[in-house]
Amino acid sequence: MDDRTAVRDKGWAGSATGATREVLVLGLGNILLGDDGIGVQVVRHLANAPDTPPGLRPVDGGTLGFRLLAALMDADAVIVVDAAQVGDPAGTICLLDQLVLAEHVGRGGRMSAHEAGLVDLLTLARLDGWAPVRLALLGIQPQRIDWGEQLSGPVARSFPAACRAVVRTVLAWQADP
Repeated sequence: MDDRTAVRDKGWAGSATGATREVLVLGLGNILLGDDGIGVQVVRHLANAPDTPPGLRPVDGGTLGFRLLAALMDADAVIVVDAAQVGDPAGTICLLDQLVLAEHVGRGGRMSAHEAGLVDLLTLARLDGWAPVRLALLGIQPQRIDWGEQLSGPVARSFPAACRAVVRTVLAWQADP
């Protein structure tokens, strides 16, 4: 994949101030369901890539669960990577910041099969006093979610761009005073 893959930025405004040294990158999905596993595949790649920047902490969140609560509450900044129905062609990457996410959730919208669990996890963390300085969702439009470990062609082609988008976001958050 080359840099021509478009990353749509829906409302990215850098909604919080203060530098963040460590950013939790939480990959969600089921790798046995094709494109649904893109989030997990992104964090697995970033965990082993030699050019992954310091402070990027990739976590394989799988199909979610409350076991992730401790990791979430240890983070000041979180990027969730997941297959998401963004209403665009398969492989489209969409970055949503915490303000857009809050508006979306408030409308009862649903883009991801894991969204309900993620909302529950974030709510539970907030009830325990946690609130992120920064929170974003990097969603990748799936083509197929069905049995199989292979990504569809469009999602596989967007994989490198999704990894780069995560790294760029982490570096931007770390550089923001």
